[in-house]
Amino acid sequence: MAKRWYVVHAYSGFEKQVMRSIKERIELHEMQDQFGEVLVPTEEVVEIRGGQKRKSERKFFPGYVLVEMEMNDDTWHLIKDTPRVMGFIGGTADKPAPITKREADAILRRVQDGSDKPKPKTLFEPGEVVRVIDGPFSDFNGVVEEVNYEKNRLQVAVLIFGRSTPVELEFTQVEKG
Repeated sequence: MAKRWYVVHAYSGFEKQVMRSIKERIELHEMQDQFGEVLVPTEEVVEIRGGQKRKSERKFFPGYVLVEMEMNDDTWHLIKDTPRVMGFIGGTADKPAPITKREADAILRRVQDGSDKPKPKTLFEPGEVVRVIDGPFSDFNGVVEEVNYEKNRLQVAVLIFGRSTPVELEFTQVEKG
């Protein structure tokens, strides 16, 4: 039987602990041949705290752990009996359904991209009102016109002397209004 990806529902906040427990149980029961990867889908994000850039991890499916495995009674029980696991997502309680190969590839690609180039923690959209917190336009409000995630910059229309003026700012210079 080929290994497929299954989604395991874990207690929120305990995803990493559940991942470690599953890996330990696989070793303990010597079932390495029936399991592949076990992972918590995360991506790196950059945020500004106290004026300094900090990298942190963000789970993009909080409360879920992905497990690559062959589904049979033994593997099902190994996962189901792991502490802080609520069960599988998809299918029925006693016969879980795997996610499709396309879904699994998309998640794995997103995990890979997230570690290659970290994303900003706050996402901006055109039309959104932001407040400038740094630079010569400090304390002005503006409307986001364009967002460039590669360069971490925004094009913001700021009202200066009653006239809308486009200003290019870094993500770190604005906060959501």
